[in-house]
Amino acid sequence: MSPNVTTRQKLDELFPAPSLPPSQLSPQRLPGANLESLAALRDVLKDNHQRYHIYFNHLHFHNHITHRILAIYALGGSAAIIRDYYKRDGEIQRPAFEAPEPITEENFVDHLGDENFYQGYVSFFSKQISEKGAASTLEEFVFSEKYNFQKGRDANTQPEMLARFFGGFLHPLIHIGYGVEFGLKGMLVEGLAMTAVHDADVKGSHLPLLFSTVGTDSVDHITNHLSSFALDAPASTNTPIVSKTGGVHAFDIVARILKDDKLNRRAPADYAERFKELLVEYSPTIREHAEQWTVDLNQPGEVGRKIEELVWLSSLVYGPGGLTPNGHRSDFFLMHLVTSSLFLPSLIAYLSPRSQVLLLRGYLYTVLTLWVMRGRPALNIKSFMTTTSVEPEVPTTAAPGTPFTTETTPTPNPFLPVLQSAIAHPIDHLIKIQRAFAHFDTLYGTRPAGYFKGTELEDAELLDGTLFLRAALLTADYTGWVREGKEPQQFSFEGFFT
Repeated sequence: MSPNVTTRQKLDELFPAPSLPPSQLSPQRLPGANLESLAALRDVLKDNHQRYHIYFNHLHFHNHITHRILAIYALGGSAAIIRDYYKRDGEIQRPAFEAPEPITEENFVDHLGDENFYQGYVSFFSKQISEKGAASTLEEFVFSEKYNFQKGRDANTQPEMLARFFGGFLHPLIHIGYGVEFGLKGMLVEGLAMTAVHDADVKGSHLPLLFSTVGTDSVDHITNHLSSFALDAPASTNTPIVSKTGGVHAFDIVARILKDDKLNRRAPADYAERFKELLVEYSPTIREHAEQWTVDLNQPGEVGRKIEELVWLSSLVYGPGGLTPNGHRSDFFLMHLVTSSLFLPSLIAYLSPRSQVLLLRGYLYTVLTLWVMRGRPALNIKSFMTTTSVEPEVPTTAAPGTPFTTETTPTPNPFLPVLQSAIAHPIDHLIKIQRAFAHFDTLYGTRPAGYFKGTELEDAELLDGTLFLRAALLTADYTGWVREGKEPQQFSFEGFFT
């Protein structure tokens, strides 16, 4: 058999037709996919895998090609859109190149954080997944103690794969998340390799304690087999109030951080250069707050509840957190909290109970850290819920003077124009955050005001399920309704500093 045939077979195995999502809480696909869009999707996934590096420059800016085209496919976008944006996004990419030497289990730790070994880690993880399966490989190389903290190593040489997984503004988590959501081993391979060549943002931060405190005693009654979260019943949609008997809520943690004077943020002139230095400075205090969060898998439905807390929290710091006297500032970095939280249910489905807790706790810490590092913007819930719109302001096809009736309603479903516009939008992150908001609306859009009564966060009782639509519309307005004739505007990098 020729090498070319073997390569094609391997690529077909890595990038088959997407499977159904692994969990009832994972995003579902919209209609519109056909044989042409499927062929375009697989062509792009395979070509990108062979052709490009995971970083498109030496500043470690990420190759987002696959993220955009999978989101387009999931929302029913056409083959033409998939191929055109692949061509455009490919213009800025760096070519892939061979690693200086192969990666093995013996030298795995030696080259962590070195982008020159990306292709070596790709080959290594392709073999691991082929031999052990996707779930076991993810468990071992991201969530095991062996690949995080090894006896005999000092803090600067520890593997810390979980810290790398949460690093880079959550891009490794997002890339692996696409892999588990769509059933694509190739995305998991690339995401694990990306994790390996990322730096840990703060060496030896909260994670050693995280591993030491997450044991199995509290979940001995749970099967040791890998969880199949898709079999769990989704959380009830008609619970009137969040119970406070279960411990500390994520909103409680945020309320306490807002009152913590040790975390007052001022932006230095050299903020970008001092980013990691500032992380080191603030991490201990953030860690102290994050450790108060309660996750008890002995409580039925706990995983679903904690996922919901994290989804609301991520959307809260981006949406109400983005309000300024001059309108909503759609922050580029806080946006990644929304897009990454979309993958929590799909990741949970592949993890053991112990690793589920590691994922949830590590994710909360990361959300809190990015929020603080962007200036710890105030969460103006009352203003957000009373001044923002639930109706998109986009052009309609009705003739001027047409009487308003049920038949001529301009936007019978306010999310449809949001998604239509996002599919074709030139800014690649927009489709990802709008897909996330649309999905969160399907899960939690019927939550009533008062649902969060009893948490410590001021005005939390005013929140209802329209949060996601309001945030989606503000984002569409900020980035521009390009399909409808407006000019595009990139997400904000300004931050919320005093």
